Amino acid sequence: MSELFETVKIGALELPNRLVMAPMTRSRAYEAGQVDELVAEYYTQRAGAGLIITEGTQPSVIGQGYISTPGLHNDDQTRAWRAVTDAVHAEGGRIFAQIMHSGRVGHPYLYPDDALPLGPSPIASGEQLFTVDQGMLDHPEPREMTLEDIAQAVDDFVVAARNAIEAGFDGVELHGANGYLIQQFLADGSNRRTDSYGGSVEGRIRFAVEVARAVSDAVGADRVGFRVSPGGTANGVSESDPEELYTALLRELAPLGLAYLHVMELGDRALTRVVRAAWPGTLILNPHPTPSSFPAMPEYGVEALREGVADAIAFAQLWLANPDLPARIKAGGPYNEADPATFYGGDHRGYTDYPSLV
Repeated sequence: MSELFETVKIGALELPNRLVMAPMTRSRAYEAGQVDELVAEYYTQRAGAGLIITEGTQPSVIGQGYISTPGLHNDDQTRAWRAVTDAVHAEGGRIFAQIMHSGRVGHPYLYPDDALPLGPSPIASGEQLFTVDQGMLDHPEPREMTLEDIAQAVDDFVVAARNAIEAGFDGVELHGANGYLIQQFLADGSNRRTDSYGGSVEGRIRFAVEVARAVSDAVGADRVGFRVSPGGTANGVSESDPEELYTALLRELAPLGLAYLHVMELGDRALTRVVRAAWPGTLILNPHPTPSSFPAMPEYGVEALREGVADAIAFAQLWLANPDLPARIKAGGPYNEADPATFYGGDHRGYTDYPSLV
């Protein structure tokens, strides 16, 4: 396991190990999208990670996709995040904010004046929104984004990134995976546009590239990561041409000099190898476990590092349940098991009360 504890360069940062905490939605921002002391404690407990990537954080009101998720689009939210970053830095940690515009994965329940969620095309996700008072609500058909809407969304990403730096984050990760807005533009199953933002691969990657370029210009490319899930079907997206699509996307992103590419692997190591070959920079891999072993365990990361398909490894549930994950890996375990009943919402239980080895 020694490979996991070698240093690695991420943008301007030298990480002390190759263990990255993957972004995980926890839905505990109850006050107008603001995080609190409990959230600060949660991330600070995990400051031993080479890099923490926060839960998805909406860049605008219309970018929210779930209840009780945090934002980075106003001063109060920005100030609230400062307490988190200060606490993580005080423990020697490094932390990026993931910026996530949910696009069509949303509902009028979340927005003023019952506004519709936005999407590249008027195609519903087929998924649902959980609410406390009204149960599960079907995602409606989104409003197709105009060119003005697209320009506004790019600007929203930029404002959120600037707010993140103001809040003390070391950088930001642009969420281009899991069926949210950026991937909705990438995927031909959700993007049926006939203008310059749709149709061909070159059209479908345009929004992603514009967001990455604009955010890099605003805060510095060495502070910007980009997450993808090639071939993913989360939230109803579908990609008929992932090899061609992601090769083209990475060809356009590579000259920007981003801090890293973060790949959520979905069981196809052959596709991961295609992505690795197309990406000249640092690659963080969230490795896919085998059906007989979930969640992904440390040995999956070691295998990927040795194969050369990754430079650092992101784990999710292992970090959720094991705040002292580096110590546990060095000790050979044991590992706490995560409690799914406490993943989303709630109090400290299943959030900050997982025991450490010592």
